[in-house]
Amino acid sequence: VDQNPQLQLDALQEAGATRIFTDHGVSGSTASRPNLDQCLDHPREGDVLTVWKLDRLGRNTRHVLKVVDGLTSRGIGFRSITEGL
Repeated sequence: VDQNPQLQLDALQEAGATRIFTDHGVSGSTASRPNLDQCLDHPREGDVLTVWKLDRLGRNTRHVLKVVDGLTSRGIGFRSITEGL
């Protein structure tokens, strides 16, 4: 169920996402995820980056923490729908 892209898209839209980036079919363990890179470059100070689930954001816990820390340092909020963060 978690891998159902439409379920994820519906949840993001219901959460108020105005722009959705997907790397469908690209493994989370892959170093290069072009749309994730775009997604992380897009938000500006005051925005909130919302993900369906933490594992959609990074390859491992360390990578996720680094990404969230980078967002925070730019004044960008973070929200994970599944984990309620």
